[in-house]
Amino acid sequence: MKQVFVILVACLLSAGVRAQQGTTAADVAMEASKKEKDKSDKDITDAKASAKASTWMDRAKIYQTIAANGYIKLDSAAATTAFDSFKKVIELDKDKKGGAGKLAKEAEDALKSQTLATAFLQQGVAKFQSKNYADAAKSLAIAGDINPKDTLAPLYTAIAAQQIKDNATAKTQLEKYIAGGGKDASIYGSLAMLYRSDNEIDKALAALDKGIALAPGNKDLANEKINIMLSTNRMDDAISGMKQMVEKDPNNVQNLVNLSIVYNNIASKSTEEIRKLEGDSKKGGNTAKQLADGKSIIDAYNSEIARLTATIKKTPKPELKRQLADVQKRLADQKTEVAKLEADAKAASAAAAGATDSAKRLAELKQVQTENKNQEKLYLDKALAIDPNNYDANFNMAVFIFNDAVEMKRGVDRMDMAEYSKSGKELDGKVCGKFKQSLPYFTKAKSIKDEADVNENLTNLQNILKQYEEKKIVCIEPAK
Repeated sequence: MKQVFVILVACLLSAGVRAQQGTTAADVAMEASKKEKDKSDKDITDAKASAKASTWMDRAKIYQTIAANGYIKLDSAAATTAFDSFKKVIELDKDKKGGAGKLAKEAEDALKSQTLATAFLQQGVAKFQSKNYADAAKSLAIAGDINPKDTLAPLYTAIAAQQIKDNATAKTQLEKYIAGGGKDASIYGSLAMLYRSDNEIDKALAALDKGIALAPGNKDLANEKINIMLSTNRMDDAISGMKQMVEKDPNNVQNLVNLSIVYNNIASKSTEEIRKLEGDSKKGGNTAKQLADGKSIIDAYNSEIARLTATIKKTPKPELKRQLADVQKRLADQKTEVAKLEADAKAASAAAAGATDSAKRLAELKQVQTENKNQEKLYLDKALAIDPNNYDANFNMAVFIFNDAVEMKRGVDRMDMAEYSKSGKELDGKVCGKFKQSLPYFTKAKSIKDEADVNENLTNLQNILKQYEEKKIVCIEPAK
């Protein structure tokens, strides 16, 4: 949402510039308005003149013109004065039966006119530009009330409300924008994030569904929906909804990729607990190696966080933010694990007391993880079969294989010297082969879209393969 509002704020700040800069003709017109304003201000102080509806009608029209033309220097609240003056006309102008007179009827029409709506819109923009966001929101909201079919006024009102953290008004106004037929899909994402920040999850998902219906190919909306469902532990709903979309449109590659992402997230949650149980079950004789390995993992996570943070500054995608949050969580868990190893060398023996239960739980988690990873790969394979040139499918498949290689390497790193001397070198060859298997997918993704993210991952992979080559380890690629 922040990115969307930054763009909209820039648009709002540029609005009305022409009116303020003016030309010679505009200067002449503004001077004429000033003279009329000065006369009206004088007339309104006269008791006899101010008792006449016609005096207030003249005043209303003068101030409406000032506001509609953006003559901020003359009066920054001209629209409000015009609005109040039209109401005064209605109050004063009565026929013999006590009903609305001719001027009163004209004032009633004026209060519903596009001219007055434009006047309040201009006034609101001017207030926004002067950073008076509260008054800007009020003026812009009135513009929207006058012309309920307009989508610009509620959109601008929401922007102003967001500047003062008035989420309630921002949500109401964005709903008005949507109800009025607003077609900017990104606004639906902004509304969803406002609802999400207030923990109104069902409303957030409903807003996203409307946006996705409007723009089925919008990746940000689809990813945000997945993120919300995953963060609120609605895994079954996420899978069910995505599978329905796949069934309706089996050739929609983006739906297949999104479904693979859901399974990736579920598998990642299993991975966290698996790593903890594996760390707890390791015997005390290998504590020193575990500590060294644990610190190296912390270094790797810190590097990954730095890389993702730099990438997000350039391209703040929801999926990258999710990856960053995941790595930060893993880093925190890893630091806890290392702290335990440093503080108490007996942690492993304490964990051994529940070794049987831990082993059972570990086996269950690995089975769940395998099932979800298989589903992730299944849908990525389907996506690539339909469109071999899809960037997301190629990139995500490359990451899938790369992460498998990382897990394999983790197993090798956990070996003691006796275990490594027996089978470690062969396993190293298989790890190298698995890393190498991701290379064509990263390369293909780069050929499709030369983005910083794929370039950094590809460079990292090439450095890893170079290290295996320098160690003279022969890569054993897995059978296809």
